[in-house]
Amino acid sequence: MGKSWDWQVFLLDTGGGRTYLEWLMSAWGWTLSVGLSALVVALLVGTLMGILRTVPNKGLAMLGECWTELFRNIPLLVQLFLWYHVLPSIFLSLREIPSFVLVVFALGFFTSARISEQIKAGIRSLPTGQRCAGLAMGLTLPQTYRYVLMPMAFRVVIPPLTSEAMNIIKNSSVAFAVSIAELTMFAMQAQEETSRGIEVYLAVTGLYFISAFAINRIMLFIEERVRVPGAAGGGK
Repeated sequence: MGKSWDWQVFLLDTGGGRTYLEWLMSAWGWTLSVGLSALVVALLVGTLMGILRTVPNKGLAMLGECWTELFRNIPLLVQLFLWYHVLPSIFLSLREIPSFVLVVFALGFFTSARISEQIKAGIRSLPTGQRCAGLAMGLTLPQTYRYVLMPMAFRVVIPPLTSEAMNIIKNSSVAFAVSIAELTMFAMQAQEETSRGIEVYLAVTGLYFISAFAINRIMLFIEERVRVPGAAGGGK
């Protein structure tokens, strides 16, 4: 028989004036902070690059394409190390930036490439007549995107955006590689200190699940709220 489970391990003192439960909750907070901050960066940059890839300007479209191909074809962990080890040696001012910020940008830019693809697909899924109608009404191209195309495109891409929002929480686990005290780092260190790997990893797994499931429910709520009445899938 193996060892029995002992959940009281989380009530033990870490030796630093807090329990493992308090450390776990702190690590969960860091995971959410990294993931949600990176999600904001990814949405802003990914939306911009997705739009640029659909505009009738070859230079801007090429910029969007280059951004997307660059960041989606380099592994996330490699990008993180580039931000943390390489770029600060080239741009010395980056040495003053906290590792939390570097992780947010690395994860945000990586995910922005994926969101760019979704935004591009969402815009191109719309009838071409909508853009022509906006321009015919006297709107500028930026106004046409803002008031005509993007409101509908975002409705189209909410389901894949939900997956990206869930993935970014899970991908935040790479932050342990640069000593951010998030859930994965907690699990590794707590398991070594307590030898209670089952309890530690089950607790961490549960918190990752709760985080991703909560985002799924929030995005589903948003999808239901913004759905166009009578649109396909309205009964789902």
